Amino acid sequence: MPPHGVMPSNVLDPILQAGPLARFVLGVLLFFSVICWALIVEKWWEFRKIRRESLRFRQIFREARRFSVVYAAAKKHRDSPLAQLYVSAGQELVTAYGNAEIVDHVLDDADEGLPAERLEASSRALRRAGSSEVARMERYLPFLATVASSAPFIGLFGTVWGIMTAFQGIGQQGSANLAVVAPGISEALIATAAGLGAAIPAVMGYNFFVNRTKHWAMEMEGFTLDLLNAFARPVHKLARVAKDGD
Repeated sequence: MPPHGVMPSNVLDPILQAGPLARFVLGVLLFFSVICWALIVEKWWEFRKIRRESLRFRQIFREARRFSVVYAAAKKHRDSPLAQLYVSAGQELVTAYGNAEIVDHVLDDADEGLPAERLEASSRALRRAGSSEVARMERYLPFLATVASSAPFIGLFGTVWGIMTAFQGIGQQGSANLAVVAPGISEALIATAAGLGAAIPAVMGYNFFVNRTKHWAMEMEGFTLDLLNAFARPVHKLARVAKDGD
């Protein structure tokens, strides 16, 4: 704290001259803020890749006429949850029939689609893959939620401590003039601002990415139904089914 009666010369002085506890609070909030911004940028880039690769895979899924072609393309689009669903279902079929070319022949020759046990196995694989992809998209979101809910209270703690410091100054000086209370009050307000500065981006990022996750969860649900229909129908042209689904 600066000597009583001496006003800070600039906005950084209250931070540089704050007590150990106030500095600790500000340091914690700064750490949370930096981590939150890093996660927000990382998640934004992740969802950007998800959208880009999913659009590419949907195009392949619409245009390709063979299971083996779509399956090979899906394995190259690792960031697309739709492609990973196809890979998971395809692995079940490849394991059951031996390779993708044999699956092509089975889909071409079967008059009533895949057998019921193969459809059920594919459905289970799609559910597992869907849960895994949702968990991947939700990664780091709990940290943003934790910061959004806890940062204001950490800042409030610093606020209370700053006000206590101001009252101590009043008691020591026996006066309540501005020069006495200003250092403690400015320390309190800085802690409040730091808490809000960490919490606001965290809660906005959390809400945005939760909505993105829900969107892609619905996309995966619809794609799962389309894919199971493609495997079950007598018409085995995946492009035609994909166009109908759109």
